[in-house]
Amino acid sequence: MRKITLSNGKKIEVECLSCAIVDGLIEPDGGVVVETEYFHAHQDVAYPIKGLVILASKRHITSFDELTHEEKLDYIDILTKIRKAQREVLGIEYVYYFYNEDTTHHFHTWMVPRYEWMYEFGRSVESVRPVLLHARENMNHDENIQEVKKAIHVLSQTLKVD
Repeated sequence: MRKITLSNGKKIEVECLSCAIVDGLIEPDGGVVVETEYFHAHQDVAYPIKGLVILASKRHITSFDELTHEEKLDYIDILTKIRKAQREVLGIEYVYYFYNEDTTHHFHTWMVPRYEWMYEFGRSVESVRPVLLHARENMNHDENIQEVKKAIHVLSQTLKVD
């Protein structure tokens, strides 16, 4: 079992966080952004940053090269749609994408938006961890959480139309 601290400070234990979310055992704040046959997108449960989306495979795999042809097509299609919605409805100009194979849970891509306030931590990939920690420690208040949930709702409604 893995111990995880959610953005609201609640601590949970799960075998695999992505499996628990995909299977509905854990409900991410604000719910699902979009779901396809092969993927599930939701607001990151650990960091309350508006528009920070996790795109996770429904199938428990760890590596990009394990995706089937159909999953690859679905992945790039939904990733592109989410990014377009981030830009058009949330005004997110830049996004950092992260995918790693040494994760303790399964295949997922982080879509980390860049906001003006984040530049005080730097402009490179090295700034992302301090940004995430700052968000968890300083942005976990009702006003910000409501903004995050509003963004999830707007993204999900936009992606339903596509």
